[in-house]
Amino acid sequence: MTGGPDAVRRAAGRPAGLLLVAAAAAWVWLVTGWGGMPAMPGTMGLGLPAFLALWTLMTAAMMLPATAFVAALYARTIPTRRASRMTVFTVAYLLVWAAAGLPAYGLAVGLGRVADLPPEVGTAVAAAVFAVNGVYQLTPLKDRCLARCRSPIGLMLRYTSYPGPTRDLRAGAHHGAFCLGCCWSLMVLLAAFGVMNLWAMVVLAFVITVEKLAPAGRLVARAVGVASIALAVAVIWLPSLAPGLTGGGMDGM
Repeated sequence: MTGGPDAVRRAAGRPAGLLLVAAAAAWVWLVTGWGGMPAMPGTMGLGLPAFLALWTLMTAAMMLPATAFVAALYARTIPTRRASRMTVFTVAYLLVWAAAGLPAYGLAVGLGRVADLPPEVGTAVAAAVFAVNGVYQLTPLKDRCLARCRSPIGLMLRYTSYPGPTRDLRAGAHHGAFCLGCCWSLMVLLAAFGVMNLWAMVVLAFVITVEKLAPAGRLVARAVGVASIALAVAVIWLPSLAPGLTGGGMDGM
């Protein structure tokens, strides 16, 4: 059984609004706490616990708008305790992204040191970051993960077959893994733009949401891949396109 984004929206209805409110609250916190700060390289001076906390909040703000309808749809597949099931599903989903913060921290530490090297090194690394995302956006693996995010009804049938009290956790983690597979390279772009570059976060959140929910989402994913490859070339002449790696003075918002 299959279904697209329109089917998800029709089935999810108002429960998704709760998660959209949570995403909006996360955005408000990020804008009020970090808005106006310049894009900074590396971990922004944060230790691992603080970085993971900020990373998890950031991923909640960026991912929940595209995932709210799936979480609400999952809750509708179970006739009892829908609100609590949706909550557990969402928490498990975010835990996958929180775990992804560990390699993200290591990457941020490594790339943060690039900003102290000659500018040519930062530019070359930025070109590589853009190229990696561009190529991945065009791969079959990206298509497969995006297809699962765009047409989740088949996954819902699988999730309802999970036995025992851990079903909601397993379902949320499983969907989170597909979402991570779909979006990890887009999140790596924050290393080039600056981890807390709010303008970049807004654009990437919009791209992620459109890829997953819009009728032309697959076409958008491919267009973003081509644009990212173009940025890999353009950054050689315009290093300020990657302030997180070249020390450009782009404000956070």
